[in-house]
Amino acid sequence: MPSRRQSIADDLRRQIATGRLKAGERLPSEAQLAADYKVSTPTLRNALALLQGEGLVEKVHGSGNFVRHPRRRTTYTGGRPSAWTTPSAPLKSTAHARHLRARDPLTTILNVAPGTSLTEIVCITHEDRSPHSLSRIYIPRDLMPIGLPTPAEIAGHLTELRPPLAEVRETACSRLPTQEEATALRISTSLAVLSITRVAIDTTGRVVEAALLVYPGDRADALFITSHPTEERASKP
Repeated sequence: MPSRRQSIADDLRRQIATGRLKAGERLPSEAQLAADYKVSTPTLRNALALLQGEGLVEKVHGSGNFVRHPRRRTTYTGGRPSAWTTPSAPLKSTAHARHLRARDPLTTILNVAPGTSLTEIVCITHEDRSPHSLSRIYIPRDLMPIGLPTPAEIAGHLTELRPPLAEVRETACSRLPTQEEATALRISTSLAVLSITRVAIDTTGRVVEAALLVYPGDRADALFITSHPTEERASKP
C-alpha cells in the first residue's frame, strides 16, 4: 500500500498530467494542501519533494510552489561543449573568468603541480530566464586564448594547438547536485544531474583543458555511438 506522501504525489502528478494544474500555475499554499489532504505539513512537503525531484514542481522561496514548464531536452554527443544538439533556437549563455592557483582535485584532473596558474571559465546557459546547464572549464594560463571566449570558441582554439590534441577523455555519471550547483541551476537538491568530466590531452601527454559539466537530469540525455566495421570494410586492405 502506498504511503501518504506517495499517494499525494500521485494525485498531484495526475492533475499535472491531465492539465488540471497547468504549467506556471501556483499550487495552493502548503498549509492549505496539508489541510486538503488531511496530513501534517512535513508529510505534505515530503510529497512535494518527490515532484520537485522529478522536475514537475518548482519551489520559489518566498512565492510558493509552481508547476514547472516542460524543459527543453538536449543531447550530449561527446567531445566538446558545442556537441549539444537542440531542436529549437540555441540557448543563451553567460560566462565569467578568473585566474586561480591549482589545488585538489584540479591538480589531479589536470595533472599539474599545486599552485600552477589556471584560468577558470564559468558558463551558465539559459532557456528564457531559467538556468539550463553549468560548465566550469579550466585551462593552463599559458594556453588561454585572449579575451573571454565561449566554450565553442575554446573548442576551436584547442583544435588549433601545436602540438595537436591526441584524445579527449570523458567520464559521465548521475548524482545529486551540490548545494552550490542546485542554487546556480535553481533546482532541488533531490533532482539528479548528469555530471561529465571532460579532459583534453595533446600528443605530448599534457592536459590542455578540463571541463566539469553539470546538466539537470530532467532536461539532458547522453548519446554514445560505437561504430563497428562492416564485412565489406573489414575486407578492404
